[in-house]
Amino acid sequence: MLRGDEEAFAALYRRRQPAVYRFALQMTGSVAIAEDVTQETFLALMRVAKRYDATRGTVGAFLYGIARNLLLRRFSDSGRELGSEGVVEDVSGSDDLLGDLTRRETIDQVRRAVLSLPGAFREVVVLCDLGEASYEEAAAALDCPVGTVRSRLSRARAMLAQKLAAVRGACHV
Repeated sequence: MLRGDEEAFAALYRRRQPAVYRFALQMTGSVAIAEDVTQETFLALMRVAKRYDATRGTVGAFLYGIARNLLLRRFSDSGRELGSEGVVEDVSGSDDLLGDLTRRETIDQVRRAVLSLPGAFREVVVLCDLGEASYEEAAAALDCPVGTVRSRLSRARAMLAQKLAAVRGACHV
């Protein structure tokens, strides 16, 4: 890809696009923004690919870092808070209507809880728990030490547990 091989770029795009899209979607809750940021990430990759250093992290971490910077820039320019776009509807096609509604409600509660986390904590949850990045990949994407990723993730999980417990408690009142 670095030598201009279009086939290599296409293969990289096919392999990495879903993860970048999920990251952007889970960070914002907006399909439109996730699509834009995903496209912008790969356009930026073509411009800055020579900056990639395999000793600093994986290609996935490099892409997450680009997407993160694009998201931060987009929201700081607009004056809005990252994650303020609303929640994506999850539609299922099964015959178990009550089960589907319950699952959708649970997914919606988790999405809202993740979106309500402060940005630094949301990033580690999205990367490590939802995106299945390793601590090392997340650290490379976020440009911070692995220990910071671990501590943020621990704190973020505690915040999520507290938020979800409060939602469950409110539902049983």
